[in-house]
Amino acid sequence: MHVVLFEPEIPQNTGNIIRTCMATNSVLHLIEPLGFSLDEKHLRRSGMDYIKEADIRIHKNWDAFVKENPSENYYFMTRYAKKAPSEFDFTKCKGDIYLILGKESTGIDKGILKRYMERGMRLPMVASARSLNLSNCAAIIVYEVLRQLGYPNLSSTEQIKGSDFLETVQMD
Repeated sequence: MHVVLFEPEIPQNTGNIIRTCMATNSVLHLIEPLGFSLDEKHLRRSGMDYIKEADIRIHKNWDAFVKENPSENYYFMTRYAKKAPSEFDFTKCKGDIYLILGKESTGIDKGILKRYMERGMRLPMVASARSLNLSNCAAIIVYEVLRQLGYPNLSSTEQIKGSDFLETVQMD
């Protein structure tokens, strides 16, 4: 699975998404221009040490991304879409899945969205809400796809302290 950020602007959001991508074995694509430097301290703080283990790829622009990653499985998170992520059947996708989110201020370029609106998704929310935080949206849609696919190659038990940690820990 791939998460694609179209011209992201806020380093903390990108750092949180790096963490989500690393934890889910997802590749993160960043489409320039970026609104920050990749060595910015806010990015490092929110990405924690996961940034070293994450698979991050940078592309000069949308056309370069498409040329390097041709696919029929581009899905776009946008406020203009009419379907929830759960209305798509990701189990029918052949090949890699690309979840594309736009920059915080204006989203994905409207010309790009118009070409792919049948693959647009929106998280349901109250009518007066415009959007959710970008990193929250990314986590929600990544986990919806993973849920449908049965969480491939992911552990459902605690591995660092052990799956029976709570049963064996001594309480004072």
